[in-house]
Amino acid sequence: MDKKATTRIVAIRFQPIGKLYHFDASQVHDLQINDYVIVATRRGRELGQVISLDSDPSPPIEGGLKPIERRAQPQELVTRRMWKGRELEVLIACREKATELGLLGVKIAKAEFSYDGSRLTFLYNTEGDEKVALKELLKHMRRANRQSRVEMRQVGPRDVAKIIGGMGACGMEERCCSKFLMEFSPISIRMAKAQGISLNPQEITGLCGRLRCCLLYEYEQYVAARKHLPKRNKRVLTPSGEGKVVEVLPLKQAVIVLLEDDRKVEFSKDEIQPYDEHRALEEKTKKRPCQNKNGGFNCGKK
Repeated sequence: MDKKATTRIVAIRFQPIGKLYHFDASQVHDLQINDYVIVATRRGRELGQVISLDSDPSPPIEGGLKPIERRAQPQELVTRRMWKGRELEVLIACREKATELGLLGVKIAKAEFSYDGSRLTFLYNTEGDEKVALKELLKHMRRANRQSRVEMRQVGPRDVAKIIGGMGACGMEERCCSKFLMEFSPISIRMAKAQGISLNPQEITGLCGRLRCCLLYEYEQYVAARKHLPKRNKRVLTPSGEGKVVEVLPLKQAVIVLLEDDRKVEFSKDEIQPYDEHRALEEKTKKRPCQNKNGGFNCGKK
């Protein structure tokens, strides 16, 4: 039997609104969405939740997929809840120790216990690009949490904003990153320009200090719409005469044209013609020899 045909791939995540990871579920039967399972990862054994069944990762994962070991036992779910209840306590202790050690440029965003308490990870971010020595802080945390293997992991400002949550800069009650974004996509200033958004930093910067994730949402639609419209400052011919494009309205498939009498008028894509194209057509028509309806030439004949 074809091995590929018998492989059942499922998507699992380890944190709410977290990134999806794919595993081979062929050895665990009757898995359902929302079931909890135990899997082996490069960081050790993890407890994850099944989010989708028969999920096919794209692009394919090199080296194949790791198998799901088994379903999580009820006792393991209780243990996980107990360790999770301790996370705030150790987070506060870590922040207090960081302040005591004078690590003012370090922001401890979250403390994460593994499901069985064998590992404790502190997620942190630093101001600026300078590397901060956390050896002393790590030593204190290991001493205070001897039952766990303690590690410090640096994350980006967007990850910190996702962890902290709160109201979005646009006024939404919850930030997109905390509500539904599972991964962060690259965002560039070009995306704001394509949508005609003001480049004022307050308009395009999120509370994380980076360009807003929402700049990506409609970017492709704007790019596709602009392909069929002239750019700003291009000369065009309109039903009201010649003019210059002063504003492009991609989603309306229209432009605003400054006419020669200083009026600004909106025209749809079908009502305008590029001026350069019109001139080229005129020149071509002038050079073309006269041709009658039978295919012969009669230039100069009466």
